[in-house]
Amino acid sequence: MTPALDLLKKVRAEHRVHSYEHDPKAASYGLEAAEKLALAPAQVFKTLLASSEKGELLVAVVPVVGTLDLKGLAHAAGVKKAEMADPAAAQRSTGYLLGGISPLGQKKRLRTFIDTSAQAFATIYVSAGRRGLEVELAPAILAQHTQAIFADIGRA
Repeated sequence: MTPALDLLKKVRAEHRVHSYEHDPKAASYGLEAAEKLALAPAQVFKTLLASSEKGELLVAVVPVVGTLDLKGLAHAAGVKKAEMADPAAAQRSTGYLLGGISPLGQKKRLRTFIDTSAQAFATIYVSAGRRGLEVELAPAILAQHTQAIFADIGRA
């Protein structure tokens, strides 16, 4: 069990857990999940952490087939500038290891933004808090339990 799955169970949120054998040599954790679970890559989302010019950590949930638009994230967060967060700071703040960072059940509640493309799907897949473990849930449920805002933060 992970903090992400504990949270979903505690609030009785509808979700499904999917696991696969993680390959440590995989170039992209998100694309590996899509491939091994035979999912549409546009429906699988990665969790990234960025840092504002003031040092505030921000959580960005974007499709694994694209990249994070840092200007779009900064605009959505109402900050001047955002850059990718230091990996050690991301791990410390969330309590998760890189490649397994879930937007759910993080140690510290951070402002969270989900790319608007998620709203096109009935369900999306995000990390359940460990490499090789994904959770499928409705975008609205993810937003509710992370207090996230939908914004144009992904780039194809």
